[in-house]
Amino acid sequence: MTDLYTLIRKETIRFLRVWRQTIIPPVITIALYLLIFWKFLWDRIQMIEWVDYINFIFPGLLMMSVIMASYSNTSSSFFWAKFAWNIEELFVSPISEIKILIWFVLSAILRWIIVWWLVTVTGMFMADISIYNYFYTFVFLFLSSTLFALIWLFNWVFARNFDDITIIPNFVITPLVYLGWVFYSISILPDFWQVVSKFNPILYMVNGIRFGFIWKSDIHVELAIWILILFIILVWFINLRLLKKGTWVKS
Repeated sequence: MTDLYTLIRKETIRFLRVWRQTIIPPVITIALYLLIFWKFLWDRIQMIEWVDYINFIFPGLLMMSVIMASYSNTSSSFFWAKFAWNIEELFVSPISEIKILIWFVLSAILRWIIVWWLVTVTGMFMADISIYNYFYTFVFLFLSSTLFALIWLFNWVFARNFDDITIIPNFVITPLVYLGWVFYSISILPDFWQVVSKFNPILYMVNGIRFGFIWKSDIHVELAIWILILFIILVWFINLRLLKKGTWVKS
């Protein structure tokens, strides 16, 4: 386990060393969102689903920060190692592909824990925000972070240049996030669009963590947990196979 510990320690030191780029931006982003919705739109939107609007949207904003933190950690680490040809040293070492995957996932988890704590403290200072169930909050943050760390690794395995690395974030994930019901409930949609919305995986993440904060959700949280677990297992084995084959990594 010394090799795995060394890799995780190295990655943790890396993102903490550049904390102005890795830790502070999510906090500033959430603070701006809260400022806009709390100060400027409060007189227009005060309640949704019988909950203060600021308390309704905060869990979704927190999930957005966790998703981006998981993505940024995996992408920046793997990208520079790959395109600087440092990744070859990792693959010729006796470290197994499973440990490489665990390294990326655990590093992303450590980063989102820091981001989660800072963003939550920021939200509590700006509004009356509290957590009603820590178990569900942690479970959905953990599963979502793990899933997106693996998805971004899948993206970067196939990235051959700087243009390729923005395809999934810009054209897939960003639309799904903003259509993931961070700012409103699917109960206000017609029946047809409610059914369509349930094919968006971000919906289950946002509603799951919202359940942990305000004890309200548009979906069954147990179903959401199993869906995320199944996605994680699927993407895990895909990434593991790609790393073993050395797809776009080994020369």
